[in-house]
Amino acid sequence: MLEHALKGNKKYWSWLLFLAAVILIGFYFYLKQFDYGLGITGMSRNVSWGLYIAQFTFIVGVAASAVMVVLPYYLHNYKAFGKITILGEFLAISSVIMCMMFVFVDLGQPFRVANIFLYPTVHSLMFWDVIALSGYLVLNVIITRVTLDAEHKSIAPPKWIRPVIVISIPWAVSIHTVTAFLFSGLGGRPFWLTAILAPRFLASAFSAGPALLVILCLLLKRLTKFDAGTEAIKKLGLIITYAMCANVFFILMEFFTTFYSGIPDHVAHMQYLYIGLDGKTRLVPWMWTSAFLSVLSLVFLVVPKLRNNTRMLLVTCIIVFLSIWIDKGLGLVITGFIPTPFGKIIQYWPTVPESFISVGIWAIGVFLITVFYKIALSVRREIEA
Repeated sequence: MLEHALKGNKKYWSWLLFLAAVILIGFYFYLKQFDYGLGITGMSRNVSWGLYIAQFTFIVGVAASAVMVVLPYYLHNYKAFGKITILGEFLAISSVIMCMMFVFVDLGQPFRVANIFLYPTVHSLMFWDVIALSGYLVLNVIITRVTLDAEHKSIAPPKWIRPVIVISIPWAVSIHTVTAFLFSGLGGRPFWLTAILAPRFLASAFSAGPALLVILCLLLKRLTKFDAGTEAIKKLGLIITYAMCANVFFILMEFFTTFYSGIPDHVAHMQYLYIGLDGKTRLVPWMWTSAFLSVLSLVFLVVPKLRNNTRMLLVTCIIVFLSIWIDKGLGLVITGFIPTPFGKIIQYWPTVPESFISVGIWAIGVFLITVFYKIALSVRREIEA
């Protein structure tokens, strides 16, 4: 089936060449980072996690969100998701690979990755996060390979694949839960010290992930005539609605707990994020943009007439994705370090090399999605023919 990835029109190859060029630019800046060290980034001793880990945190949620189409289709036999389940699983594979690459570049010296396996520390959450991500990647590779091969041969998938699919469902939840534990387990960082961080992560994941899947399905319909089905798109819109409501609710609960309790360390982080501290307001416009987009998306989602309009749903999904990316892929990680435990306000902003490396990894993810979707859609066309 891999031969389908080597067949395509000029637009397909031009797109892949463009992505390859972006990847090469990102790799060039990574070589500079490899030579000079993490000093080339905006990170420092005070802000030791930056854009790389922020993107990792956001994309883990996209990977976990595949469960929102896998669970209804395989466990509840919801046939409407028949066409998009494989797309969700391929999105999960691409996302997990991106997650691993963001961790890889964040380590500075890539050989440090080997220490996780050479000197495993069972009580380390980082160790379990690696196990969760690796296991989820393997599960999705097996599932997509077996189910797509069975579909290509027009036969039923083997019975042994169903237990693997069932295992992948709680595993999807675990990868984002363990990621949340990485943050909430750090007692010296009050901003992350909350019991609802894992549920908040999952709610945002089940909003942004399906939103991206809707965007991709509608884009495929425009470019390749692939129709995911009106019912499937509407159901995904409903899933996004419930998840986004939960996500906004959890954020409001954080606001209440922080400001009603009045604990200074907790309040300081929120003030920096939404008001600014000592004249330092670098993230304030970003977070208010995220808040505005969140409210706007809820207005569009809770009104059935707007949500069920395909064009309006596309716009809404873009808004949801951007809103959660700003909140989770920019504000949440960085603000955990500002102010420092000593009360100092040392701001962070990604440098040009750091940004290009991140864009290069995103380009790798888009490249993989393009190739995977080309294979899946080509197999579908052969079956229909």
